[in-house]
Amino acid sequence: MSMKQEIFNFTVLIEQDEDGIYIAKVPDIPGCYTQGKSIEQVMERIKEAIQVCIEAEDRDNILPLKFVGVQHLEVKV
Repeated sequence: MSMKQEIFNFTVLIEQDEDGIYIAKVPDIPGCYTQGKSIEQVMERIKEAIQVCIEAEDRDNILPLKFVGVQHLEVKV
């Protein structure tokens, strides 16, 4: 008996901290993030994190949003 696999498409945000470590976050899945020393490493790790998060969540609650774009905004306070 074969199980049907679902395919999800997620937007992954990647940032770099002051120590050069890459942090990847998935806005569509609260608490789904990881880090790595390179883009390649962080992307492999975020795939694993997404799989773990999806297995732990009710799949009906995971609704990927359509990516529109990224904007930088300067705010004076």
